[in-house]
Amino acid sequence: MGRNDALTGMASVQKAFALLDVVAADERGLTAKEIAAALEMPLPSVYRLLKTLVESRHLVHLKDESRYALGYKLHALDASLHRQIGTPSAVARLVLELHSRGDAAAYYAVHRGDHIVVAHVVDSPTRRRITPMGFGFNDAAHATAFGKILLSGMDATRRRAFLARQGLPAMTSNTIRTRDELELELEKVSAGGIAVEREEFMIGSSCLGAPVRNAAGQIVGSVAVSLDAADFDRRSGRIAVLLRDTADKVGRALRATSVLPQRQ
Repeated sequence: MGRNDALTGMASVQKAFALLDVVAADERGLTAKEIAAALEMPLPSVYRLLKTLVESRHLVHLKDESRYALGYKLHALDASLHRQIGTPSAVARLVLELHSRGDAAAYYAVHRGDHIVVAHVVDSPTRRRITPMGFGFNDAAHATAFGKILLSGMDATRRRAFLARQGLPAMTSNTIRTRDELELELEKVSAGGIAVEREEFMIGSSCLGAPVRNAAGQIVGSVAVSLDAADFDRRSGRIAVLLRDTADKVGRALRATSVLPQRQ
């Protein structure tokens, strides 16, 4: 295969992923014409990609509705991702306890290669997680409590590289937008052992987080809770104490199971 063939193949892969993203964004699925319009692609090219993705079971063709929807192969990929990130049962129990004792949605996040990713979430109908902060969420580290914790644990070189990739997008009018502001914020996190996020990711919701450390004292994860912004001042003091206790227990639980994520 020549260089041009390789470039053509890479472009097709990128288009296939873009097509999957477009289909995933609509709960009913989409017609081929709707996909072509969304991606600004010729209809014949869309049909070729659809044929390949249906054959691979990443999509299904709902013929009665003339629509394409996500396929069942993606469920297997999701299950494999859960296994690879792997939250030990002891840690899951502690996050559940944090949710119960804190009366708040509770989160556990880890370093995964060059990413900061949510590995486990516990919420309830009355204390819902912040959308879209479910399993696998790995965006806006500068605007989340667990992200600030993990950023504070990086050395300067790694943090610069991370922020060069992710940037500092404005999620709300309260989001930190400059590197200097963020560095000052991370110094506070390191000094106090608690990260605070006040409506920086979503208006109406605020978060607190605490670091999970390995035996050498390195930050390898974090636990966090989200609160209604209106309740933050009243509840944050008690929650901070609870978070520190939970983070310590999670670190010990990970060491006991010998699966403590390695900081890279």
